[in-house]
Amino acid sequence: MTERAKLTFYDRVLRPDPSRTVVRPFEPSYPRGFDDGPSRTQETVDLIMGLDEAELARQLKGVTLSLDENHRDVDAMLLRQFDDIAGRIKGADRTNAAQRRLVGAYCSEEFAYEAAALFNPSAVLHPDQSGLAEGTIRFVISLRGIGEGHVSSVTFRTGTWTPGGALVVDDASPTSVAPLIDTCPRGEGVAARLCCAGGRSISETVLFPVLPSQTQGIEDTRLVRFCEDDGSMIYHGTYTAFGGGQVRSELLTTSDFRSFDMRVLSGRASSGKGMALFPRRIAGKYAMLGRQDSKNIWLHFSDELLNWEGGEKLITPKFPWEFVQVGNCGSPIELDEGWLVMTHGVGTVRNYCIGACLLDKNDPSKLLARTPRPVLFPSPHERDGYVPNVVYSCGAIVQGRTMLLPYGVADSFTAFATASIDNLLDVME
Repeated sequence: MTERAKLTFYDRVLRPDPSRTVVRPFEPSYPRGFDDGPSRTQETVDLIMGLDEAELARQLKGVTLSLDENHRDVDAMLLRQFDDIAGRIKGADRTNAAQRRLVGAYCSEEFAYEAAALFNPSAVLHPDQSGLAEGTIRFVISLRGIGEGHVSSVTFRTGTWTPGGALVVDDASPTSVAPLIDTCPRGEGVAARLCCAGGRSISETVLFPVLPSQTQGIEDTRLVRFCEDDGSMIYHGTYTAFGGGQVRSELLTTSDFRSFDMRVLSGRASSGKGMALFPRRIAGKYAMLGRQDSKNIWLHFSDELLNWEGGEKLITPKFPWEFVQVGNCGSPIELDEGWLVMTHGVGTVRNYCIGACLLDKNDPSKLLARTPRPVLFPSPHERDGYVPNVVYSCGAIVQGRTMLLPYGVADSFTAFATASIDNLLDVME
């Protein structure tokens, strides 16, 4: 019987925390047929303007005390919310500071962005690797949080890892910071610019849906630390934008995990899920893995980062644990031996398992080897959750000859494992 890869598991898990909330814009509206008069927002503002000073002060005190528990600079935050809608309401120029703050409170909602689930992680090297013991690295993990209405957002954690030693995931800040959002069209295909500079740690950054294409979520970010031709590094993250009826692939770009550009991908391949960018150009072209037919892994090359056409089928289901579907579990990882791609396969009873394959370094259209058995599969004590029988990752890290594999369990929480690269390659065929 073919050997299975040997994994070591850490006790550390990341579970959803409903106390982590972010304040995001909210405006009430009328259903069709009742919207021929003033907007509900305008009517709400008019009611606020009618409050006497004492009642205005009482209302402001109550909302401030409530928000102070999980948020900082509440007054400034409420004023920003007012500024966002000021151009759409009559009488905005006649309001005083207290009225503006209360209007901002009525046009806000507190969203528990990871109340239901925290899963499908992707790990990359942290921009700051200073002050670490030899052999230890610092990392950033993106995670998919699910909150009210099954809406997905992106959140982050940091930590350190020593291959063969300790894994430390830093505790998340009790405070979450909503980004300042600029959706004015910009150059280089930027559809939105998000600034989270007010956060004091990366764990305070939360990216919730801001574009019409994302109304139901930003799903399964696959981070990659991309090396430009001049040796400089930038972080890209492909993700699935879900608008409730349609999906498409979009791209996050950042250098510091505090400011992000959101860009829309174009071309026939961008209409699918699970796109993952190679960490550098190959023969002068960008390279991408995709799954636009929802069954096979495809390979794409492009002269442009944002446009992806055609492509060719690269990996098809072969073994029983992947008969239904095969896809990537994050961006390819460059080894001396070739490109290591962690894969997912879907088999009986819609079980999701994790495997691996190796592509030729110079010509990744050549599949060199793959694991005939899953590297990781739903275990009896980790199979139950929001979506049972699922283990899934959006990106691993390799340090030396050891891989750190963060993975989601049952679309509910996140766990961690390590594997020897040599052992992983040995069980491929």
